[in-house]
Parts: sequence; structure tokens; C-alpha cells
Amino acid sequence: MADLSHYRNIGIFAHVDAGKTTTTERILKLTGKIHKTGEVHDGESTTDFMEQEAERGITIQSAAVTCEWKNHRLNVIDTPGHVDFTVEVYRSLKVLDGGIGVFCGSGGVEPQSETNWRYANESEVARVIFVNKLDRMGADFYRVVGQVKKVLGATPLVMTLPIGIEDDFVGVVDVLTKQAYVWDDTGLPENYEIKDVPADMVDKVNEYHEMLVETAVEQDDDLMMAYMDGEEPSIEDLKRCIRKGTRDLAFFPTFCGSAFKNKGMQLVLDAVVDYLPSPTEVKPQPLTDKEGEETGEVATVSVDEPLRALAFKIMDDRFGALTFVRVYSGRLNKGDTILNSATGKTERVGRMVEMQADERNELTSAHAGDIIAIVGMKNVQTGHTLCDVKHPCTLEAMVFPDPVISIAVAPKDKGGSEKMGIAIGKMVAEDPSFRVETDEDSGETILKGMGELHLDIKVDILKRTYGVELVVGQPQVAYRETITQEVEDSYTHKKQSGGSGQFGKIDYRIKPGEQNSGFTFSSTVVGGNVPKEFFPAIEKGFKGMMEEGPVAGFPVLDVEVELFDGAFHAVDSSAIAFEIAAKGAFRQSMPKAAPQLLEPVMKVDVFTPEDHVGDVIGDLNRRRGMIKDQEAGATGVRIKADVPLSEMFGYIGHLRTMTSGRGQFSMEFSHYSACPQNVADKVIEEVKARKEKK
Repeated sequence: MADLSHYRNIGIFAHVDAGKTTTTERILKLTGKIHKTGEVHDGESTTDFMEQEAERGITIQSAAVTCEWKNHRLNVIDTPGHVDFTVEVYRSLKVLDGGIGVFCGSGGVEPQSETNWRYANESEVARVIFVNKLDRMGADFYRVVGQVKKVLGATPLVMTLPIGIEDDFVGVVDVLTKQAYVWDDTGLPENYEIKDVPADMVDKVNEYHEMLVETAVEQDDDLMMAYMDGEEPSIEDLKRCIRKGTRDLAFFPTFCGSAFKNKGMQLVLDAVVDYLPSPTEVKPQPLTDKEGEETGEVATVSVDEPLRALAFKIMDDRFGALTFVRVYSGRLNKGDTILNSATGKTERVGRMVEMQADERNELTSAHAGDIIAIVGMKNVQTGHTLCDVKHPCTLEAMVFPDPVISIAVAPKDKGGSEKMGIAIGKMVAEDPSFRVETDEDSGETILKGMGELHLDIKVDILKRTYGVELVVGQPQVAYRETITQEVEDSYTHKKQSGGSGQFGKIDYRIKPGEQNSGFTFSSTVVGGNVPKEFFPAIEKGFKGMMEEGPVAGFPVLDVEVELFDGAFHAVDSSAIAFEIAAKGAFRQSMPKAAPQLLEPVMKVDVFTPEDHVGDVIGDLNRRRGMIKDQEAGATGVRIKADVPLSEMFGYIGHLRTMTSGRGQFSMEFSHYSACPQNVADKVIEEVKARKEKK
């Protein structure tokens, strides 16, 4: 029986290009899992095993690997940094107990780091921080520590200090033990010596050691009192306090080094073992009912409890469908029959494997705390709960953002339709933020995603992995509609044609709702003019019409409907009659409520060298952008702005031209806001033209 206190389920997350995958490679090398390190820039890293990942040097899918360090089992997930793939980070954080936040020594706290940090805060995941790439030009450990405080609002607990910087970076000082770790020039991680602190750093190390002790002892009142009386706490006591504070998210132990040059990694691995929680030390996952409301029960991490596991990722590869599962409680054996509480169906567990990126080791059993993959599950989707047949339960589900951009695609040759349908079906199961639908009027297949890169990669995967060549249309923005005025109205549905008739009369108010409220329905009918049993049908009628607004047929947001009176007929009234009345009422009243078009606005974060700031800001203004913030860094300026998505197509090419190839940007969905009239008119024209063409 494995000791759960020796398990660490951790994720590695950061902004694009901060060095997450390289860090993962070094962890695998140090723990003896691989003997040759593959480099991201050569397209040879272990966890970036998709062709698209190797080519672009980015991580797209989160990959899982298992390794050992100092008698502890580490399940490591390397997550993507690009904003279009945040869903991968989000769902990985959901099943992890701890994490390593990697920040670039020169880039500092970048846009995606903020998003991932926010996700990790929401998921209450304990983290250690690793400031990487200190061998790079412009690297500054102390500046990054300052940014962690200012930008993330977090408390970094500095555990190591760099010896030298940029080309002179040779090692780190352990602030806790006041020892220097110095590596030689071979680049081998094991070639280091433990020395005394360099003379010019003694004062700084003492200063940081004092700060560390003062922060740590706050976690233990007795120790704090003793420390105030002049008693120096032992290393063991300090480690215990740091572990507690890390687990409670009071602070984040902060390390530095260079993953690429193999410097400082051992101390990070030691920190994972010493300070990050085991599966039994984190707050247990809450159980919910069918509607997603918490029941008050939790999935206690224990082998003696009934089986409770969460499918957090589906992946299709040459061996068939793989379902990645985090086991929260109980045990799972090969050949077991388990229940999928989302579908109510049972499935038999055929093969279970421990993942080594894209290689696998067969398993016969797994238990609480494990992250494994099951081969060949039929009807499981991301976020489904797998549990004991005799003890059905539902774990808290995952919520995924709605796509903001879509493209129409069609196979190049006639025979490709079926092949495309099967391939897209598999891809939708793998990625919940990727959606597909068929346009009823034109029969076109519409792919929806989180950004241009997201859809670009999907089209590429269809072409290479599934051999489906596509004709791709222009990107379309996911517009929405809403209303701006309250309307009081009445509608009667009456039909008499042999046999029983249909009758339903409703008096109602339609008014603008709170932002992000979606659709809300209420009733203030008194005296039974409309019997209560018809309310659900009326609500269903209105709600069903929200998919197509009066301006240009886009889905409608934030509308409140209040039913205040009406009439019914003892014989002719039925649920269906009132549902039809509600649909007619929606069509009749929405155009009267001053409807308007809404467009998605993106939170854009642009990095540019200083001499191009004026051009970049001018260009963002021309794109109807609202500049929110400017921040000068060591190597350039970060500009934050809110810009409508429709103005951002092809922006990367334009930015590179403006900044001689040195600019970068990232964007994520922020909110919907009203379209200016000239833009709305143009969109309505385009929709009309598309409909006429069909």
C-alpha cells in the first residue's frame, strides 16, 4: 500500500516562452526518467510530442509524466502557456494539489502568468515560484520578485538568491541554510559544489534570511514568541512553518535558476517535496447534486472510501481514446465496472496506463491520489465523474468559457465529409473550448474557438493527423444582441380548427437584465389568471427564442421577462399553447425594446520596444481600442488595452511590421459591449448578404 504522504500531484504553468517545458525536461532528467534531454527549440522535448508543438516550440496539450525524487512520487503536468489554450491549464489545475509557477527572469510576470495565477488562486492550489532564465540578457531576479508582489498581489518568500547574473550566472545561495550552490561549465546538473556564501553577498543573504525567518514564524505562535525573545528557530521548525504557510497560500516559496543551463533545479525539486501538499493535505473536492449545487459532502482522499474519480482530459492517439483520470478516493482495478454519474451508464475498465508523455506503462490498479489514463472509455467527456456503482456521486463540474471566434470549413473533396465529421467529433471531445455546429441555412460546418491561433491549430491537426484537407472561410466574430428599453405588452395565441383548440394569453414586461445575467424569468400573476403549471412552458418558450435576436439573428444576452397577468381557457389551454404564446410574444416585443448589437471586447496585452510605443498606441486607437495601462520594463513597454475582437484579425503580422519583428501580444476575452452604429450596420449588411447568397 503506497503512502499518500509521499505523493505530489503538481503542474507547471506560466506564460508562453517562460521555460515550462524545459523545466519539465530537467525534472525528468534529474529524477532519472530520461537520459538525454530534448530541447524545445530543437522540437525534441518529451512532453511536446505533437507535431504542431514541436514545430511552433509551444505547448498545446497538457502532458502528464510520473517520476520519483527522494522517495516521493511526482505526477507532473506540463501545461500550455498560450492564452488560446487556457482551458488546458484550467482543467489541469482542477485536479492538481500543487504547482510550480515559472516566470522568465527577463520577461517577468507576463499576461498569461496573470491569468494562470488567477485560475490557481480560484482553485486554491499551493505553489512554489521558479524565476527561470537568469542566464539571459536583461534578467533581473529582484525585479521579478517585485512584480510578483505588485502585479499578482502575492507574497513571494525568497528561498534562493542568484550568484551572478546573465552570462556570469553560476549558481544560487540557499537563504534558509546560508549555503552557496555553484555549478561548473559542463552544463551537467550534478556537477555542483556546496560552498560558503560569496563575501560580497553575505549582507544580502543575512537580510533575506531574517525576512524569511520573520515571515515563516508567523505560522506558529509559540515559535514566534520564542523568536521575539531572541531564540533562533531550527531549520526543521522553519521548514514546518514554510510548509504550513505554502499550503494555506499565505506566501509562495520563490527560487531562481536556469533550467536550460541545469542550474538551481535540485532546490526546486526539494521544495516540491518539502513544501507542496500531498493529496491528503488539500481541501477535499466537494460533491454536488445533478444541478451542480454542493451537497455538503466531500470526496475524502482515502483508499478506504468508495471510488470517486474525475475525468479531466480526453486524448485520442494511435492506441485509441485515452481518458485522463484523477482518482480522489478508493481504488480502481483493471476489469472493474464503474459508473459515469453524468450519463448514468456503466463502463468496464479494460486497460489502465501510467503516462510518460506519449509512452505508457501498463497498470493493474490505481488508488486515491493517482493520476492515470484509461484506454478505450466510450462515453466519457471532460468533467465527468467516475464512481463506484453502489455509491453514485458527482464531483464539482468544470465550467468552460464560450468561444468568441468562428470559421466556416468544408472538405476540399466530396468524400472528405464523413472523415471530417469523425475527426471533428474526436477533437470536440478532447477540447471543451472547441465547438462545432452546422449552419442550418447553408449546411456549412462552423468551427468555434478561443482565438485565431486556436482555430489555426485545429485546422492544422485536421489536415495532418486526420488527413482532411479543408477550405477555410473568413473568421467570424461571435456577436450578441440585447435590449435597452423596457416594454410592457400582451400576446394571445388562439387556434380553432376542429377538435380541441389552443388558447393562451399572457401579459408581460420585457426589460434589460443585469450584465452577465443571461435570461431570467419571474411571475407576479395573482388570482390564478394563468395557472402555475403553465409557468415552466412560458419560460421555456421565451428562453428558446434567446438563440436568435431581432437585429441580425445573433444570440440574445441579459433579458428579464416578468409575467404579470394573462388568461386561460378551461378546455383549450395547454402547456404547448402557452409555450407558443411566449414565442410569439418574444417575436412581437423584442423589436420594440430598442435592441442593439453587442461585440466581444478583448483584453489585449502588447509588449513593444520603447521606440515604437507611439506607433503601437496610435494603431490600437485606430482599432477602437481603449488604452488602460502602460508599464515600462527593462527591455520594453507593456501596453494594456480593451479592443473589439473584430479589429484584431491579423494583428500579429501588423505588430511585427511596426516593431521590426520585436513586438509580442496576447489577448483574452473580457466582456461584451455595445457596437457603434456604423459597425452594427455593416454587420447587419453582411448577415443579410450571406442569407441572400444561400
